Amino acid sequence: MRILWRILLAIGLPVVLVAGWWFDSAGSEDFYQPALSTIVDAFGRTWTWEMFQEQVFPSLWRLLAGYFLAVLLGVALGALIGLSRSSRQVLEPVLEFLRAFPPPVLVPIAILLAGIGDRTKILVIVFGCVWPVLLNTIEGVRARDEVLSDTCRTYRITGLLRLRHLVLRAASPQIVTGARQALPLAIILMVISEMMAANEGLGFTVLQFQRGFQIPEMWSGVLLLGLIGIVLSLLFRLAERSLLGWYHGQRAGQREF
Repeated sequence: MRILWRILLAIGLPVVLVAGWWFDSAGSEDFYQPALSTIVDAFGRTWTWEMFQEQVFPSLWRLLAGYFLAVLLGVALGALIGLSRSSRQVLEPVLEFLRAFPPPVLVPIAILLAGIGDRTKILVIVFGCVWPVLLNTIEGVRARDEVLSDTCRTYRITGLLRLRHLVLRAASPQIVTGARQALPLAIILMVISEMMAANEGLGFTVLQFQRGFQIPEMWSGVLLLGLIGIVLSLLFRLAERSLLGWYHGQRAGQREF
């Protein structure tokens, strides 16, 4: 019964919001705020298979490449810094300094260094998304169970075996939390980088629609970005359940007691 209620809540709220938007905007004569029916009609006409191949898939490739690179870099650096007190003392001031830079500000610099190709956009996504993963990994590694650490030392479990089965496993809930926080950032930075330094992609296309006063098409692009965000969020939840099944089972067992 509880699962059914959760499903109804998850589906019901979006349905109510869309229905409210549909009826509230029906018959709208505002050029900049067209009716939802007009936007849906423009969506079907605009986002064809050819359009997906030319504009959407390149954006998704840059998004996923930058996101996964950020996760890998954040986990690797986070594990290194979290395991070593001296590394934390040396690197934390530098990391705090770099973290203060808003990623969109770096787009012009990235253009000067790398042009307007895929590399620039991927670098911007990596720089913006690495921080939540890195900081959560550091905290997760530092909070590992000392009893398990002593057990590993007693049985001389070292190297990659210790890293995999103790350090990363203990930090995995917080690593996943950081990766979840980084996902919407990746989508935002993908759009911003394409608006400022691209000749293709979703962000570029939406901006061109706006500049050409193709307002329903512009709104259809915004709607597509929202749908992409929902799909990626659902895929992330499925991956999280697979990776952290042991953790959720452990928490459920603790609640029962």
